Amino acid sequence: MRADYEGKTKRDAMTPAGKIMLLGPIGVGKTSLVRRLVFDRFDSDYKTTIGVDIMSHEVSLPQGGSARLVIWDTDGDFGQSILTSAYAAGASGALVVGDVTRPQTITRVRGLLEGFARLLPECPAFAVFNKIDLAATPAVESLGFAGVRVMAASAQTGEGVRDAFASLAARIFEPRP
Repeated sequence: MRADYEGKTKRDAMTPAGKIMLLGPIGVGKTSLVRRLVFDRFDSDYKTTIGVDIMSHEVSLPQGGSARLVIWDTDGDFGQSILTSAYAAGASGALVVGDVTRPQTITRVRGLLEGFARLLPECPAFAVFNKIDLAATPAVESLGFAGVRVMAASAQTGEGVRDAFASLAARIFEPRP
């Protein structure tokens, strides 16, 4: 896995850091998910990300200690081209986000997962379907993603958000034999 041990202070020098790509179509709630994680709040004012927004957050690791996630919240208009841009360089892993209320995003999530796996086969990528708080949403397990970790989340209520990022961090920083 690509993860760096970097930092400027003595405390930070021992904290592993990883670059997390937040990928997905426009309007699926990528920014809302990362804001829920970092600031523990939901903003109903929707502003489209232009280019990339970068935020940092520290998570606890199951094996002990913590890791700093440098989260790259990418513009959904990039589509597959995000994977060939400079933004993807040095990624440690990705959360590919879809909107469980918009079935057309499922195909886009599949394509981004496949593209990420081709580009960075050693890095984990999980699918996260946002907006599970809305009525009449299908169970994410029924979406047919064989061999890929699929999670459900709601940026509005916070359900599943911390688990998604923590699960990816645990996979990135799991001890190697």
